[in-house]
Amino acid sequence: MRISRVIIKNFRGIKFGEVMFPNHAVVVGDNNIGKSTVLEAIDLVLGPDRMRRKPAINEHDFFAGDYLCNDKTPIEIFIEVTVVAINDEQERHFKDHVEWWDTHTESLVQNPPPESIDPEAVLPAIRVCFKGSYDTEEDDFIGNTYFQLPVKDDGTLVPFKTRDKRVCGFLYLRTLRTGSRALSLERGSLLDIILQLSKVKLDMWEETLEQIRAINVADNPELGVLNILSGVQDSLKSLVPSDWGTNPKMKVSDFTREHLRKTLNVFMSTGVKKVNGEDHIAPFRKQGTGTINTLVLSMLSLIADLKQNVIFAMEEPEIAIPPHTQKRIINSVRDKSSQAIFTSHSPYVLEEFDPKEIVVLSNEDGVVKSCFAGFTDNIKRKSYQLEFRKRYCEALLASRVLIAEGRTEYDALPLVARHLNSLKPKEYSSLEALGIAIIDAESDTQIKPIASLLKSFGKTTYAIFDKQDATQGAGINNEVDYSYESPEKSFEKLIMNHIPSDKLKSFAIKLVSDDEWPTHLNSHVPSETSTNEEIKSQLEKYFGWSKGAGTAALLLQSCSYEEIPNFIKETLKNIRQTVNQVKTGEVNLNDFLD
Repeated sequence: MRISRVIIKNFRGIKFGEVMFPNHAVVVGDNNIGKSTVLEAIDLVLGPDRMRRKPAINEHDFFAGDYLCNDKTPIEIFIEVTVVAINDEQERHFKDHVEWWDTHTESLVQNPPPESIDPEAVLPAIRVCFKGSYDTEEDDFIGNTYFQLPVKDDGTLVPFKTRDKRVCGFLYLRTLRTGSRALSLERGSLLDIILQLSKVKLDMWEETLEQIRAINVADNPELGVLNILSGVQDSLKSLVPSDWGTNPKMKVSDFTREHLRKTLNVFMSTGVKKVNGEDHIAPFRKQGTGTINTLVLSMLSLIADLKQNVIFAMEEPEIAIPPHTQKRIINSVRDKSSQAIFTSHSPYVLEEFDPKEIVVLSNEDGVVKSCFAGFTDNIKRKSYQLEFRKRYCEALLASRVLIAEGRTEYDALPLVARHLNSLKPKEYSSLEALGIAIIDAESDTQIKPIASLLKSFGKTTYAIFDKQDATQGAGINNEVDYSYESPEKSFEKLIMNHIPSDKLKSFAIKLVSDDEWPTHLNSHVPSETSTNEEIKSQLEKYFGWSKGAGTAALLLQSCSYEEIPNFIKETLKNIRQTVNQVKTGEVNLNDFLD
């Protein structure tokens, strides 16, 4: 059993969206692009406890906050989830609502004759939906979940009830609820789900409430509270019949069963000793964030063991958890669930997924699209695996990507952008502040295929590269959104020919005085007597040897604004302008930092 498709209309930041899911998935994209909204939408349809909230939706759940059209007719939130590969037991339960899903075309099979149903390619499925809107007569928001088929004679749909949702077995773990609810007995908490699956009935409520109610507080007359309460009683008797308001007592609480469910929590050892030598214990939610998240995800594994057929959806499982634990948790949950859907900003999480399992979201004016991270023919799978965190992960997680031709540019451009921002904050921004990830193409021939791949993910692409011949340059320009071609054949030559000679000389001599000049270049040691051409030649050999060490970046960082090559200054200024033009209406914080 797995979710194969989700269609969303007018829900939160999504005006319209269609997202396809593989067997297991990690959903990636820039902040506020709609990752959490997609999971919330699925939970609104499949979550067994979600509809207990009254109302299930409110004003803020509508796209742009609009729940009425200009003519005051209600706008509808609509979410459809297609669940495929249901098992025999589920197929019997949903017998009147079963459809067929073609895994080759990723679409429903329309009225298939029996002979067309290939069990290898066509799977039994159900479509369920949520419909919600504003009821003008009741002055309230309404919403419910339904099967999409069959449509009854009066045009209405069959309700998709809580017992049906439990058969589907969907569980959504939000990041923010982890510490407060996981080990409480509140309805829908992880512990409550485990108890239900284990068929454990808690016959403790009345006894516990009686014990709490039996506790008297401040009964000692010397405290003075009892005397005051007696005075209140005497005064009350002068106004009402004598059998009213008698024998006032101060009790611990007026708890009900629901109060207890929300209040009772598991306490755990903190690992430290009290003064008297006893172990110190504290509520679960007061433990460290990493401990909480690891324990919560362990509980998910336990739920998977008990239920056997469950779809897990969870936000950012990496929070406060070290990389090796992230990997272990991801693989454990995947192995034990019928489908696991994550959102993540962690390269260590993304590494555990095949590119076809990485769902990349793009959002343009509320229209959300999805695609799977794949390869073009010119990008080798081995290269992807070896260089994933360095070359691809940040690009997948950002909305804008700068493709640098080689390692020197990859190291230098972020640092010089920060340096220019410190020198002229009203004209320059760091790449990080612009939301731009940088990727090392490792050669000019790789810029075009990488740009093509990233654009297929909905990314805005930039490229900075050395001077090209006309054909190669045109190919890059046609593929990249914003391309910047250097006037020189290499980045090292750009530095040598466009930074003042006296600056190059002082930098080279400092390398020698700091004992950083390599011994194999002793026949080319810079000195005060070296000519400008000799300094350039010596430094070019040095930069060629030290690629990957960031030495060119150190030179640029030591330059004054006037000493930095104009090509670099104009390129980084233009990149900032293109971003700010797109970010219409957003405040540029740098304008306020002067």
